[in-house]
Amino acid sequence: MNTQFIKGLSIDWKRIAPYSYLREIEALHELKSLEFTSPITFFVGENGSGKSTLLEAIAIAAGFNPEGGSRNYHFSTFDSHSELCEAIRLVRSCNRPGWGYFLRAESFYNVATKEMDYADADHPSQKYDEKSHGESFLTLAQNQFRPHGLYLLDEPEAALSPQRQLTLLINIHECAKAGAQFFIVTHSPILLGMPEAEILTFDEGKLHSCDYEETSSYQITELYINNRKQLLERLLD
Repeated sequence: MNTQFIKGLSIDWKRIAPYSYLREIEALHELKSLEFTSPITFFVGENGSGKSTLLEAIAIAAGFNPEGGSRNYHFSTFDSHSELCEAIRLVRSCNRPGWGYFLRAESFYNVATKEMDYADADHPSQKYDEKSHGESFLTLAQNQFRPHGLYLLDEPEAALSPQRQLTLLINIHECAKAGAQFFIVTHSPILLGMPEAEILTFDEGKLHSCDYEETSSYQITELYINNRKQLLERLLD
């Protein structure tokens, strides 16, 4: 797995307003450049640490609709993306992705609805609204994953059971072996166990790489499973 369409990025902070909230995000406010070393890159960290903000900016800079979808999707139900996308410059390789998709848990149904609007005789709708949330989310991901594609996923585990997360892990791994690149925001200790993936954590005030066992998702899950009774007694006393 060594295909990378996006090798890194740089941020021109002169293009960010002086009083922008972006300057208050601890993990981002001193970030000037970033290099990606794997075709699968995870963003991890606490809520509000800047993970989705950076993923969204990369997606928009790469040509995707802010609310999600492929590069062919052009719609807006709520304009909420930050100005970071205008300050980011992507460092691209000579390779170009043949396909791509930006999948966001929070705007999934907006994208699923637009998929029906875009459907025609040559591209029939998959009717995601007729499936359960988890099944439709996984089906959409599986339908969009193709070799030599660029994929940005924001908390894809949100609608999935642990078993379905394992299915998604397999799909991502196989697609990456076929030349795809993934950027994934996640809290899932299952997905984070992906072999050969790079994990970038937004915790501790500075964006940096870490090992799987160093992520809070792994540590808290391990603590809970191994010490459930004692932990709950302390928390609920």
